[in-house]
Amino acid sequence: MFLFSKLVWVFGQPLSLAFLFAVLSVLLSCIRWRKTGIASAALGALILFVTLYTSVGTYLLQGLEERFPKPQDPENLQCMIVLGGAFENEVNTARHGIEFNAGGDRFIEALRLAQKYPQSRILISGGDGSMSGIYEGDAVISARFFPLFGVGKERLVEETTSRTTFENATNTKELLASQGLSDCLLITSGYHMPRSVGIFRKQGINIVPWPTDYRTDGHEVLGIDFTQPNRNSQNMATAIREWFGLVGYYFAGRTSALYPG
Repeated sequence: MFLFSKLVWVFGQPLSLAFLFAVLSVLLSCIRWRKTGIASAALGALILFVTLYTSVGTYLLQGLEERFPKPQDPENLQCMIVLGGAFENEVNTARHGIEFNAGGDRFIEALRLAQKYPQSRILISGGDGSMSGIYEGDAVISARFFPLFGVGKERLVEETTSRTTFENATNTKELLASQGLSDCLLITSGYHMPRSVGIFRKQGINIVPWPTDYRTDGHEVLGIDFTQPNRNSQNMATAIREWFGLVGYYFAGRTSALYPG
């Protein structure tokens, strides 16, 4: 399932689809299926235009982020679960450092809460999600990160083997039971929260959704946008990937609902 999902995404992301339709157009034209080739080229161009020069991806991402509003800080906090996906694992493994990617707010928010609630425990769930499996995962790197800011290692619970959100939940369930922890905050990116909550609920794990790492301002509208194609493309890819995950996990019976809320 892990390798299958990786391969589906390699070919299913918007820019890959646009390229595949362009190649198909050339091949169809070579065998004199000219009209079909033109249709394939047009479809590839449409995907490319929507991905690069519209706000569709940002709008879809905003919908995911708004699904679970962040509550006010609690009076007391026993524990938090931080999902991996925030570190540049390849770079950190090679350089033995602490380099964040765009999801770094997950751990910045966890650090803020850890300092505000010094009695709380922090369960970090994240192994190496690459196909090679040769890099340090987020849980390993976080053991270097938190102590730098006065959060002792004795407060950390490291889950180092998960590669997917489903494995995050199943592996975390066992650790929560062994540590006597329950009703933890679930910290992950806002766009990733619906899928994460659905999977954790399916596993019977009581959590409080705590979204962070927002990519939109909450007021996006659909329209043409020629000013930032890189951002539009990234947001489209992120949103489509999450919807692939939501639909795939739903039909695989791994989430509590198609669109948890």
